[in-house]
Amino acid sequence: MAKEADSKQMEYTPDVQKFFLALMLTNAELYTRVMNIMNSQNFEKSLRPVAELFKEHTDKYKSLPDPEQVKALTGIDIKPIENLTDGVQEWFLDAFEGFTKRQELERAILKAADLLEKGDFSPVEKLIKEAVQISLQKDMGTDYFADPKARINKYFNNGGQVSTGWPQMDKLLYGGFSRGELNIFAGGSGSGKSLVMMNIALNWLQLGLSGVYISLELSEELTSLRTDAMLTSMSTREIRKDIDTTELRVKMLGKKSGQYRVKGLPAQSNVNDIRAYLKEVQIQTGIKVDFVMVDYLDLVMPVSVKVNPNDQFIKDKYVAEELRNLAKELGILLVTASQLNRSAVDEIEFDHSHIAGGISKINTADNVFGIFTSRSMRERGKYQIQCMKSRSSTGVGMKIDLEYNIETMRITDPNPESDSQSYRPGNPQPTANDIMNKLKTQSIVSSTIDPNTGEIEPLNRKIVADVQGSKLKALLNNLKK
Repeated sequence: MAKEADSKQMEYTPDVQKFFLALMLTNAELYTRVMNIMNSQNFEKSLRPVAELFKEHTDKYKSLPDPEQVKALTGIDIKPIENLTDGVQEWFLDAFEGFTKRQELERAILKAADLLEKGDFSPVEKLIKEAVQISLQKDMGTDYFADPKARINKYFNNGGQVSTGWPQMDKLLYGGFSRGELNIFAGGSGSGKSLVMMNIALNWLQLGLSGVYISLELSEELTSLRTDAMLTSMSTREIRKDIDTTELRVKMLGKKSGQYRVKGLPAQSNVNDIRAYLKEVQIQTGIKVDFVMVDYLDLVMPVSVKVNPNDQFIKDKYVAEELRNLAKELGILLVTASQLNRSAVDEIEFDHSHIAGGISKINTADNVFGIFTSRSMRERGKYQIQCMKSRSSTGVGMKIDLEYNIETMRITDPNPESDSQSYRPGNPQPTANDIMNKLKTQSIVSSTIDPNTGEIEPLNRKIVADVQGSKLKALLNNLKK
């Protein structure tokens, strides 16, 4: 009999719905706990006036109406429950949550069918997802004083702090990137945004993590070829000449690394396209995806709203929020990139105003880094990463200098064992100007050797200037004439 009774209750008949209203009228605390998910449209048509009265009365007078008042205004007799037990109250919370979710889902499905007939597919998933996610807030949050040790360990361990593979950056971020966060590398055209992301992905693969590189710009083959060069320490020229050796090295190193997929998606894809692909990867290959690289944010379109692609501020705001929600939903490390605007072209110190599309994506991101480099820096094997925003550390404004191999495109920490000045608050920072000064051409004055005797000629007799600079060289040539 008890099972039959439970079955009838789960059918949410008009009597059950009326019982819900009676429980709320009896105990105002129960109504307070469910008011955020309560919708009068979910009730039987005859009971909707009561549900609407509850909402209107509490909004205006901050209390539920009296039973006699309900009868007078709606014509429906709702009698309070006598001797209400704790067990019934707990049952009500579970049952009302299930009732609301079911009613909202039914209505969403009917509305989705109409949209599908009209060919309007975009809002369908949002409708269904919002209905499924309806729930009462039962999580009371973290009891701050209860267990500080467990709370701190949860953040640093279970929170997913993962090394970037660059010790300097790990120190700046107090351990590395965290799962469920949005990390953005911003750079100008040709600055190496993709290379930075590929290098971090390779670092994580060598740590044993598995992941996906999603490119909305480069082809899967080119992305993979660049990773071949980084992984095997061979230039693309060497790879082309010796494909067999490349294959052997990649397969050997692959046995010690996590699993990796490179997927090209068309520009203007959205987060749902990315989510669907990740789901397929997990189902078909069994890979547990630890990280996702999205190359890059500016080419992704939002799902939740229809936005003109030219309205980059609004578009990027929604895309950044959706990517961050995806990272939290899947518990993954997520890294993407963004373009710097024209005003950053001649700059060597980046700030929020240099981000294309404005500050909307920075507000959402957890960590934002600017990539500072130039052709001469890359030729000399230098990259600088500038921290523009960090929620988990005090690294904003700090810079780290990395080494770059122009042949293999590998970016590494130049001195991973050293305690860099970048991480000591109050110490002078190596600025972009410092790097540029180091790279500036210099004149070297030296003694010459007599080709006949082999002796070093005195400085006051003959001086040769090794001049690196076209203007100065031309001036010297004119003086000789």
